[in-house]
Amino acid sequence: MRKIICLSAALALPLALAAAGPAAADTSSCTHHFSGPQICIRLDGNNGWNSVTGIWRNPPKGLKSKAVTLYWNGEKFDTATARRVGKTLSYTWSNMQTGTDTKLCVRFKGSERMACDKTKYIGNRANF
Repeated sequence: MRKIICLSAALALPLALAAAGPAAADTSSCTHHFSGPQICIRLDGNNGWNSVTGIWRNPPKGLKSKAVTLYWNGEKFDTATARRVGKTLSYTWSNMQTGTDTKLCVRFKGSERMACDKTKYIGNRANF
């Protein structure tokens, strides 16, 4: 009986993994400076499809909005207006086909600091 249960479990695991969709490839990266603006980029999505968020974690208290630019492999892709959400300024570009091994960066107007991250292909993995 024990062998049957172990065999059933061993056969069920690959089927469960094969039926699962691709795992999310969520990542984030921030500039790491002790003074000045701390800029972050967050990628949310699966493999080559991501939404991209530019975040300014420590803007001046009175600042309500600021232009943020998205760079795609070093080229300017789009500029949008980030708005205050709590203590941060942020803007999210909706889900788009970013591909894999793509370098995405964000920079806020008036700042030389740029946060970058690279898209990755993670394959089809089960979400546990």
